[in-house]
Formats: sequence, structure tokens, C-alpha cells
Amino acid sequence: MRLTSKGRYAVRAMLDLTFHSNGNPVRLQEISSRQSISLHYLEQLFRKLRTGRSVKSVRGPGGGYVLARSMDEISIKDILECVGENINPAKDIQGTPSSGVEVKSVDGQTTMVDTTEFNLTKGFFENLGILMNEYLTTTTLGDLYRKSREMNIGTDATATNIVTETMAATTTEATSVIRPSIGEINQ
Repeated sequence: MRLTSKGRYAVRAMLDLTFHSNGNPVRLQEISSRQSISLHYLEQLFRKLRTGRSVKSVRGPGGGYVLARSMDEISIKDILECVGENINPAKDIQGTPSSGVEVKSVDGQTTMVDTTEFNLTKGFFENLGILMNEYLTTTTLGDLYRKSREMNIGTDATATNIVTETMAATTTEATSVIRPSIGEINQ
């Protein structure tokens, strides 16, 4: 898995929309200036977010974008999937194995690598994918919004940046900053 700027910017923009909407449409130009994200890039992201039913556009004077659902119904996974982010670290080992798993033998036959190391790493990355999927599915815009209120952060650009940075921070054995630990999966 590689979370690109596309996914990070989409989450930042959706948080900005959540902070500044109050039920009223927010113009992309406003989000662009607060978040320092190119207006053209935001237009592309919001086209995908609208197709994915995370936002709705409002036309006319005073138009812009609003959340399509409650902030508690829009998960971070929804946002990342709308913009096409791959959130599965085991994508290449599910189904048909990747090129590093199949080998040609001397007689031209294709065989599968079935070593202890392959099976251990395969299980590890599948479990990591399950944990990541659970975390992204259960963390919503509402969770991040409430976390910013707990931290007594205002609704300016700095607030959204701090919340986004907090979401990106990870710890090894401590509970999450945003959500409590979801437990362990045995291999």
C-alpha cells in the first residue's frame, strides 16, 4: 500500500468541508486557499468524491459542495476508495500470485513458491490489510471532527493540518490517537 498525495489531499479537503460547512455549501476556491491545494486538483478530486456519493454539488449563487451524508456516515475508507487509492497491502498476493511467486523450472513448467518465508509474509500482510481496513472503515469524518474539538483546535487551516497529521501518526503498541486499538489478529 502506498497512500499518495491524492488520498491525503482528499481527506484534508473533506475535513475542511466538514469544519466549514455548517450545512451550507463550501466553494472549492475557499478549500484551495485554506489548504494550499491546487484548485484544478481539487476539482478532479471532488468529481470523484461526487461520483462516489461522498459529496453533493450545489449549483448557482452561493453554490459549492456539501457532505452527501452525515459526517459520521463517511468513513476515511470511503474517501480513499472514491479517489482510487489502493488500501490493500496484500493486493499482489491475493488470487494470482505476483511475478516473484511463480518460477519457471528447468523443464519450462511453472511452479509456485511455497516456502515458510513466503507463507509467513503472506499471512502477515493479509492480517495487516485486515487491520488497516477495519481502522479506515471505523474512523469517520465525525471522529476526526470530534478529536479536533477535544484538542481545542479552532477551525482554521492549521486545525485541519494538525488533525490530518494526527491521523497519519502511528504507534506500535499504544492505542490510536483517533480511535482505540482494534485488537490483534493471530497469524
